[in-house]
Amino acid sequence: MKTNLGLIDRAVRMVLAVGLIYLVYILTISSQLSTILIIMAGVFLITGSIGYCPFYVLFGISTNKKKY
Repeated sequence: MKTNLGLIDRAVRMVLAVGLIYLVYILTISSQLSTILIIMAGVFLITGSIGYCPFYVLFGISTNKKKY
């Protein structure tokens, strides 16, 4: 599996994930919205850590500058 996320894209996803987790646990948010935000944070953490986004493959996008 080739990575299709660049370093900046991965860092932004990690920061967004931490921000979403902050919103859920620090601020008072309804349970349905908090569930959606936790799922989004999980997706951002997983895709940011492995460097691969399946949605980017569907649209032919790659922010990774290294060509294999």
